[in-house]
Amino acid sequence: MKPLSRHYFVASSYTQSNPGEQFYMFSVIAAWLITLCGRSFETPQEYDDPNAIVSNILTHLRALGGLVEFPPSKLKSGSGEHVCYVLDRLAEEALNCRQFVWKRPLYPSEQLEEESVLEDDAELTLSKVEDLTEEAAEFEDVIDLEELKSRTSQSEERGQGPEMILQSVTDSAEWNLEIERVLPQLKVSVRTDIKDWRCHVSQMRQHQDGIKSSLKEAKAYLDKLLEEISKTQEKVSSREKYINTQLEHLITDYRNAQSKFCEVKELHQQASRGVTERTRTIAEINEELEKVKQEMDEKGSSMSDGVPVVKIQQSLTKLKQEIQEMDVRMGVVEQTLLQAKLKEKSNMTRDMHATHITEITTHTYS
Repeated sequence: MKPLSRHYFVASSYTQSNPGEQFYMFSVIAAWLITLCGRSFETPQEYDDPNAIVSNILTHLRALGGLVEFPPSKLKSGSGEHVCYVLDRLAEEALNCRQFVWKRPLYPSEQLEEESVLEDDAELTLSKVEDLTEEAAEFEDVIDLEELKSRTSQSEERGQGPEMILQSVTDSAEWNLEIERVLPQLKVSVRTDIKDWRCHVSQMRQHQDGIKSSLKEAKAYLDKLLEEISKTQEKVSSREKYINTQLEHLITDYRNAQSKFCEVKELHQQASRGVTERTRTIAEINEELEKVKQEMDEKGSSMSDGVPVVKIQQSLTKLKQEIQEMDVRMGVVEQTLLQAKLKEKSNMTRDMHATHITEITTHTYS
């Protein structure tokens, strides 16, 4: 069996090419754990029925005391929360059956290596340079009198003796070799730190110089623009004053006319209110007048028109005809009833005579 990662059964993205592989691995591991618990379980094959495999695993899990509160179809994918739960429960039961006891972990003692900081003598840091400059300054402050006397005596001897051309005795090749040997020691490398305040100060000075230079250029344009704006503002104010002086009488006339217009407008509103009230009353009166006219027309038409009388006469004649028809029908019905009664009476008399004759004949024969 190939080694599996610890998150193999969490999701189905580990075996996208063969989705059935996860379910097969799950069934094989579950069968192995069940056999470790001391129960017989056949190792499932790759082409067995997954429903049967899942049902067998769940029955053994219930027998071992595990709670199954999910449908069996959740295990067919071979991954997910329920698959991890089943494997976890089976693993716990297998460890309990084997009487496995967890031991306390032993942590190895690690020896910390001491970091050795190597300083390069050829390169001088900024702090060393400052120390050297301070020492040199202190040394220069101390005046060596003997050295001064020797220097003055040498200068006097040189001044008294004849001037001679100085010639170098050293060889140029040896001089170059000495320069190459001493040159690395004379190299001063200053490591610029981002957090160094000197770097920030230099940047601030650079930005300040840039701001000053740009300010000089912009200030001229701004001053020129300010002058133009002030000139135009003065022109506008002077024009405004001139227009106000020229149109002052027109403005007063306009104000007077506007006040009169407001007064007339108020009067017009009051008059319009009265007109609306009067028009409403006129409309009400017209409605009442129309109603009265309709009533008068109806009464006049009813008094002068003879149509209702004609209708009454027609209805009376119609009633008379209907009464006559009813009388005829009643006579016919009475006649039919009388005939029926007479017929019934004749039948009864006939029956009575027949019975009497039969009685007489019976007496005679007896």
